[in-house]
Amino acid sequence: MDFFNDFISLANNYLWGYVLIALLLILGLYFSIKTHLVQFTHIKEMFRLISDSEDKKNNKDGKVSSFQSFCISTASKVGTGNIAGVAIAVAIGGPGAVFWMWLIALVGAASGFVECTLAQIFKVKDGNAYRGGPAYYMEKALNKRWLGIIFSILITISFGLIFNAVQANTVTVAFDTAFGINRTVMGIVLVGLTTLVIFGGITRIARVSEVIVPFFAMAYIVVALLVVILNFRAIPGILKLIIQNAFGFKSITVGGFTATLMQGIKRGLFSNEAGMGSSPNAAAAAEASHPVEQGLVQTLGIFIATLVICTCTAFIVLIPGAYADSALTGIELAQYALSSQIGVFGNYFIAFCIFLFSFSSIIGNYYYGQSNIEFINTSKVSLNIYRFFVVAMVLFGSLVKVELVWNLADLFMGLMAIINLITITRIGKFAFLALNDYKAQKAKGIKKPVFKASSIPGLENATEWSN
Repeated sequence: MDFFNDFISLANNYLWGYVLIALLLILGLYFSIKTHLVQFTHIKEMFRLISDSEDKKNNKDGKVSSFQSFCISTASKVGTGNIAGVAIAVAIGGPGAVFWMWLIALVGAASGFVECTLAQIFKVKDGNAYRGGPAYYMEKALNKRWLGIIFSILITISFGLIFNAVQANTVTVAFDTAFGINRTVMGIVLVGLTTLVIFGGITRIARVSEVIVPFFAMAYIVVALLVVILNFRAIPGILKLIIQNAFGFKSITVGGFTATLMQGIKRGLFSNEAGMGSSPNAAAAAEASHPVEQGLVQTLGIFIATLVICTCTAFIVLIPGAYADSALTGIELAQYALSSQIGVFGNYFIAFCIFLFSFSSIIGNYYYGQSNIEFINTSKVSLNIYRFFVVAMVLFGSLVKVELVWNLADLFMGLMAIINLITITRIGKFAFLALNDYKAQKAKGIKKPVFKASSIPGLENATEWSN
């Protein structure tokens, strides 16, 4: 078993250390150029879309609004990686890792825009709602259903099953450490809550996500801002330290510049998932008048996950300088750092945040699997079997160490990202043309642009936009 785990770790080091970093950065720059830096030029429009009162008012009969779709994808993005992952990155890669997290979010946001816009273009009807994602545009745009099935299997295993085991594991460990609650008891609580939500379908998932995500995100941001305010004199020095370490000018890490670069980019990718093919599953579920709406909404989610949540964790860890203590890592480092600033409450607060972060990730990850299970087979029996395995993996992850399954999930997610990135590069022209159509309508004074498939030359199989 140790040999197998070592082999998987070696494969992940090559995949994430070379192939994916190069692919994501190069394609992120390519999509940024082709979309004329849409991730920066349309920020105001992103906020307008998620706060659209008309969108929320029309959200009836099981339909998913833009805001709910935003919350589902953000729920999956914002997990333990935004606390423990960032703390690990800073501990191993030094303060400079934070800079590279920021950079990968800014560049990768363009890839996120393209994949989510494509998901909307090629979505399919699912009762009163919709479903879609990479598997669907692989079948409809490339005419390669077999590739879509491979992708569906990869994302269902990595997100729907294994990642949920990891999330559950983090929760039970954090609560055992902070409150002394038995891991089995906490695991049973998680299983009960997960069962209650996932058997309610996409509508219940959307409703739970739109309540949990804004609440815990704002609570975490407020506490981080409190730490910053209490230490405002140290902020210029922290920013200087980040920049100096980012380029190896003042490296204090074992691997120097390389360790800083790799840790920052890898943890940044884990936090925002841009280009990996996960967020498009949530984007496709939304009711929208134009595909570009969801491209913009999901791009904002990338910024929230990395530029806001991860930055909050980074500042909490960097201000007391606890990252330099090699005896601390992950959750323990974040808990120690916050407790040093606001007392023992910090330890409890981190544990509570981990619970909310992880539970929202579990239900967000579950939906990604559901959407892809339904791509392969729409049988209710298949869906219920999948739900049973999700619940079983939550309980499994609550009780055991999951280093091997975490490494397997990394491998599957890496393969998933490569397949998705190659696909959206081939069919990205449809997203570029859809963006031009959206901007043209806005230039004419149309507040809510309406998309028609016939407006895009060569676009076929966009069945939900034929009228």
